[in-house]
Amino acid sequence: MFVLDGKPLSPDRPFQHRGIRYPANWLRLASPEERAAIGITEVPDPPTWDQRFYWGYDADGHLIPKDHTQLVEQWTQQTRTTANTLLAPTDWIIIREADNGKVADPLLKTWREDIRLATGVKVTAIADTVDTPALAAYITSADYSTWPRDPYSPVPASDDAADGLEPVVDGEDAGSTDGGAV
Repeated sequence: MFVLDGKPLSPDRPFQHRGIRYPANWLRLASPEERAAIGITEVPDPPTWDQRFYWGYDADGHLIPKDHTQLVEQWTQQTRTTANTLLAPTDWIIIREADNGKVADPLLKTWREDIRLATGVKVTAIADTVDTPALAAYITSADYSTWPRDPYSPVPASDDAADGLEPVVDGEDAGSTDGGAV
């Protein structure tokens, strides 16, 4: 971070100093000597923290954790809300089955059960954390953020299909329209 007269300067933003206007790209283009000549110093950026789990830093530079018990309650509720949000769009299919007997797709029923099981695993893992750093590590991990894939969601295209080109098989002319006949 660049500082001039005790105030931070943003790269790619114009600034004015002692009546001289400097363009937006000046900080990037100027040499360290040119910046120092007008009094600009470079200092480390202030430390950052995950505000979901910590209040900030104390005077000794240690993170101040939020109350673990409250965070466990909050993240347990958030996990259940996420599960309900995932399940809600297909609730009508299950209700229709109970209402008029139209059988729901077994694949859908399996996925819904997988969501419920994943929720249970996540809630148990949250409850098993012993302190805020352990909770933060779990919540920010792939284990927490990964949910079973909806069987009706579109499958991502492969790299070959994404560029709109068909792969060329050895010996075929990519521009041929006659199937390779000579």
